[in-house]
Amino acid sequence: MQLNDKVAVLTGAGSGIGRALALALAERGCHLALADINAAALAETAQQARAVGVRASEHVLDVAKREQIAALPQAVMAEHGQVDLLINNAGVALGGDFHQVSEADFDWLMAINFDAVVCMTRAFLPLLKQRPVARLVNISSLFGLITPAGQSAYCASKFAVRGFSNALRLELRGSPVGVTVVHPGGVATSIATSARLADDISKQDAARNLERAQRLLRMPPSKAAAIILRGIERDKARVLVGNDARLLAWLERLMPTNYWRLLPGLAREPERQP
Repeated sequence: MQLNDKVAVLTGAGSGIGRALALALAERGCHLALADINAAALAETAQQARAVGVRASEHVLDVAKREQIAALPQAVMAEHGQVDLLINNAGVALGGDFHQVSEADFDWLMAINFDAVVCMTRAFLPLLKQRPVARLVNISSLFGLITPAGQSAYCASKFAVRGFSNALRLELRGSPVGVTVVHPGGVATSIATSARLADDISKQDAARNLERAQRLLRMPPSKAAAIILRGIERDKARVLVGNDARLLAWLERLMPTNYWRLLPGLAREPERQP
């Protein structure tokens, strides 16, 4: 897929991988419809993209609100007249074992990480099908490949994104729309520091979990964006971002139920019974 003079819709564009993708797309001459819940961060990303010389429209969007997603295609078409690329990037994190996480928090995460992907796809797929060549890109996670303890909600959402993307790709064979699912490994974004925590997680456990997460988040977002865009340009079905994602994808296939025994940095020690 050639990105020059195309139009991309990108959620979660205000920071992290989303902002890096926006700027990398702008460098390739791709015009942007940028969406984020944070208006100030969104405006900053758009300003940086326009400085490169592309059109960049701003759309303040809460992806958990279906009525806002439903109204977005009309707003984008009014600004750009076409949509060639949709990148579902917006996401949140939630720490805590399943029994610690409230039903409301679990539903909150699923609404943003998975339901929004489905709703955005439903809203924009008719427009993508009108183009000679188009692509849908869904950002899953390393935790859409492996399942560490304390991440049951997040893993559920990211495995759902993976399964949805893979099935949709087969359903869209013969159409102009390709589907790419992306599994970033440890990218240095604010997702760990901004994660919501279950109410009964102690401050000590929260600090320990954050320290462990920060050690794993090393890749600059700009490098992750470059890898993702190369995958899009090459029409790849799956993009593994980082050596950690590639290694753990291989390890999970080799040892699908016991790989965690080799991952002391990710696998929590079992609690000792009295």
